[in-house]
Amino acid sequence: MSRKGNCWDNAVAESFFHSLKTELVYHEIFETRAQANQKIFEYIEVFYNRQRMHSSNGNLSPVEYEEKMLLRETAA
Repeated sequence: MSRKGNCWDNAVAESFFHSLKTELVYHEIFETRAQANQKIFEYIEVFYNRQRMHSSNGNLSPVEYEEKMLLRETAA
């Protein structure tokens, strides 16, 4: 996860897991492990990557940001 003695390497992962827990896990009661897996998959693939705005990406979703960068590369 991180290099020895460098706590900043893990910051992105810690931030993601904080979002996952506070936006989904703490608000749900999962009946089965399969249900938890499905809900977490949907959170990441449908909401987090495609809809949720991220301030570090200029308030774009990761998918929108990536598309914008790809368009910029092809225009150059």
